[in-house]
Amino acid sequence: MKAAVLLAGTALSALIAVAVARAAEDTRELVALPQPMQEHMLGNMRDHLLALGEVFRLLAEDKIDEARKTAETRIGMSSLELHGASHMAPYMPPGMRAIGTEMHKTASRFAAAAQTAQIEHTYEAQQKVFAALAAVAENCNACHTAYRIR
Repeated sequence: MKAAVLLAGTALSALIAVAVARAAEDTRELVALPQPMQEHMLGNMRDHLLALGEVFRLLAEDKIDEARKTAETRIGMSSLELHGASHMAPYMPPGMRAIGTEMHKTASRFAAAAQTAQIEHTYEAQQKVFAALAAVAENCNACHTAYRIR
C-alpha cells in the first residue's frame, strides 16, 4: 500500500514537473487583459466550443437547418454583438483580431454552405459544408497556437 502511494506521488510529481516545464516554454504571445475581460473572453470561447459540438451533433442527426442557425447565431458574424466583440477587439493585437474575425466569417460561410446543401442535396455541397466547418476549427487552432491570455 505504501509503495503504491509512493509510486502515485512520484507519478503526480512528474506530471506537475512536465506541466510547469511546458508552461515555462509557452512561446505564445501573452495578451494582457483585465481579469473581467479574461473571464468574458474565456466564456465566449467556451460557448464557441459548445456551439461547435452542437453543430456536429445536429449534423449527425440530419438537422442541417438547426446546425446552420446554431453556427450563425453563436459563432458567425451574427454573434458579434452577443459576445461583446466591439468592446473586446481594442484589447486584442491586430493578428488576434484578424484571426477572430476570420473565424466568425468562416462560421457564417458554413451556415451559407449548409443552406445550399439543404437545397442541392449533392455530394459536392456536403463537401463544402465540411470544408467550411473545418475552416472554423482551423481559425480556432491558429489563434490558440499564437496567443494566450494567461
